[in-house]
Amino acid sequence: MKIHEYQAKSVLARFGVPVPRGEVAFTPAEAGDIARRLGGPISVVKAQIHAGGRGKGGGVKLAKSPEEAEQLAKQMIGMTLVTHQTGPEGKKVSRVLIEEGLEIERELYLSILIDRASARPVVIGSAAGGMDIEEVAAKQPDKILREQINPGTGVVPFQARKLAFGMGLGSGPANKLVKLLDAIYKAFIETDASMIEINPLILTKGGDLLALDAKVTFDDNALYRHADLREFRDITEEDPLEVEASTFSLNYIRLDGNIGCMVNGAGLAMATMDIIKLAGGEPANFLDVGGGANAEQIKNAFRILMADANVRAVLINIFGGILRCDVLAQGVIAAVKELGVRVPIVVRMEGTNVEEGKKMLRESGLSFTTADSMGEAADKVVALARGK
Repeated sequence: MKIHEYQAKSVLARFGVPVPRGEVAFTPAEAGDIARRLGGPISVVKAQIHAGGRGKGGGVKLAKSPEEAEQLAKQMIGMTLVTHQTGPEGKKVSRVLIEEGLEIERELYLSILIDRASARPVVIGSAAGGMDIEEVAAKQPDKILREQINPGTGVVPFQARKLAFGMGLGSGPANKLVKLLDAIYKAFIETDASMIEINPLILTKGGDLLALDAKVTFDDNALYRHADLREFRDITEEDPLEVEASTFSLNYIRLDGNIGCMVNGAGLAMATMDIIKLAGGEPANFLDVGGGANAEQIKNAFRILMADANVRAVLINIFGGILRCDVLAQGVIAAVKELGVRVPIVVRMEGTNVEEGKKMLRESGLSFTTADSMGEAADKVVALARGK
């Protein structure tokens, strides 16, 4: 689960991470009032969306007066902000963060995430703060510093100092980074975060370290332990089809292709997407209906699948274990009849009650294309998506 920058900073501040003073505004008038309360000659108006690259897209502006902050907020709230992470469709801005202006000496990069290869948290640091870390890693890999963290000890002070000196910090700021990194790691563990990214982490002219920006993602599977964090979810920032799918306990992620996929089991779903790519096609989604799906869930899954206007053909790939093949066939037949589906459908299924399921498809009066292997199914659905 992603959250907004202002929410991420409130979480980090709770664990002692220094952040700039600021408040969120939902109207231009609120933005002006916040800028007045903050005082100081400069305030920063920052659009709040679940995407990076806001500055380059015009979503971060400096205001030299409360009146200018109000005017900038008026321009941002309601606008569609397009960045390299939103795609060409962009995201609508519904709120802005108003923060105090700071005198910046240096911009650094700092993050914690899970290194799946070592099954441990890893801290990533770089002197190239304020830049896209992927671009830095590709063009200047020597500027990327990594420290794996032993979960039994947490961040050891020498690791923080090693990162600090590697980023070119002096002894004073290095000692501050020790405390700051310890606080960030504590926030990471206690909130069950999957990523905390601070870009940039700034060194002020006064020698202080502050999280000027913050991006936090939480592990959805652990949210049952964090009722307070669940309240941060903003469904307006999520794909409507993904939100609807979650209400039916379906795992759905929308992609850019034109071949819809319905599969039971995450591993089989990934393999299905791979084999579609291998056959020269592009999957339109990841959709795992789960092992315990019933006919009603299958129908809902199909409705969500077909709500994507880009879908030109559908591949249903089921291994009947807990989800029996006859139950799948019943749900698919009901969905196709009720929704009036007009795109071609390829069905490949094996497992429990497979013959009953195939018989139901044959006798349904509907035009299903069947396949016995994944390779055959992928070849057929790719050809049908191309109108062949």
